Amino acid sequence: MEEISFKNISVVFSNKDKSTTAVKNVSFDIHRVEIFGIVGTSGAGKSTLLRTINLLQHPTEGNVIVGGKDITALKGEELRRFRTNIGMIFQQFNLINTKTVYDNIAFIMKAVGKNKDEIRKRVPEVLELVGLTDKAQSYPAKLSGGEKQRVGIARTLANNPRIILCDEPTSALDLENTNAILRLLKEINEKLHITTVIISHEMQVIKKICNRVAVMQYGEVVELDEVFSVFTNPKHEYTRTLIQHTQDFDLPDQPLQGDRFKTVKILYRGDKACEAVISNTIKKFDITINILLAKVEYITNKPFGVVVVQLIGFPEKIAEAENYIKENTFRVLDLVD
Repeated sequence: MEEISFKNISVVFSNKDKSTTAVKNVSFDIHRVEIFGIVGTSGAGKSTLLRTINLLQHPTEGNVIVGGKDITALKGEELRRFRTNIGMIFQQFNLINTKTVYDNIAFIMKAVGKNKDEIRKRVPEVLELVGLTDKAQSYPAKLSGGEKQRVGIARTLANNPRIILCDEPTSALDLENTNAILRLLKEINEKLHITTVIISHEMQVIKKICNRVAVMQYGEVVELDEVFSVFTNPKHEYTRTLIQHTQDFDLPDQPLQGDRFKTVKILYRGDKACEAVISNTIKKFDITINILLAKVEYITNKPFGVVVVQLIGFPEKIAEAENYIKENTFRVLDLVD
């Protein structure tokens, strides 16, 4: 079932001198309860598109369908009621520094008309969900960055939203806190069945948590697929460039090609990532294989491996071995000097 549908969405910002198209004719669906990522560099239009889901940004053209309802023309009290179903997590936490953690969460509940009994019951529940039961009476200044973001998540959950929008939720955090917050968001998605939309300029964030991803460039969606497919077999050149930045590695300072050796990058995907192709190649062919780099990671619980090897031997044996590797792995790429 579709939770969110973009139908030919465009957003144009105009001033006296010129018009700028931030989002250009975007159409795709986000499924109920999935964790969906929108990725792109600064200026790609991802934040603008995200904000159309709760109409913090009205589209210039097109329609946004949420829960089967066209929300594009909502205004006034009807829009305010609709927004109570959507929570938002921000990059900079946006906590009220003069209020305790408890009161920061209570403030959001009061804003939608919750009474004292409802607040007294709900605040401890969400603090337990995010692991901050002991911080209820602390002030934001006494919290770490990771704790502040946990308060932001608790505040977002307080009014039981169906959808959570995450605007670069980890970009202000270090690696350890980033991983912890991503694990928490995934746990919340699985436990509470909340549709979660995350925008980020970091492919690593998308890879760790999302089910599917839309890649945006210059306001357009240039690629959309399951995260595993996008990372292991990107179709668009821009996507390949973004992914390459997550796979940077330094090879030994030596020639990559020669009369008696050849250097290749081997990509393993799915079940083949666990097969002993390298050792089988050494057994079958009279060559030496020097492993320069090897990495296997799991993307949405599916293995993907990258191995850089030097095939050493007579040219005809190298060719035979390379063909065998190509037949038994996902892809083999030449590395040239």
